[in-house]
Amino acid sequence: MVSKEFMRQIEGYGLTTAHILYRIPDHPGVLQTYVWQDYDLAPRFPVLTGFLDFWKRELEGPLHSVRVAHSQLIKPAEFRAVNGVLTLH
Repeated sequence: MVSKEFMRQIEGYGLTTAHILYRIPDHPGVLQTYVWQDYDLAPRFPVLTGFLDFWKRELEGPLHSVRVAHSQLIKPAEFRAVNGVLTLH
């Protein structure tokens, strides 16, 4: 059985982390941090965009800023031609 996350990586999804700063509704001068992580497609990030739309629609804390980091975990193998052989005893 193959995991859902592995299949998403095969489809081109990569691990996406968003560092979200938002204002606390009762204290608008105070910023709170929320870290979100899921598999998403760069550069449009449809999963993250959907989450942020949900946040704006359903949650009271207005967004201040969002920083995004993305890594495509499954990449083509990197090969280098090696000229020579080293034997160790």
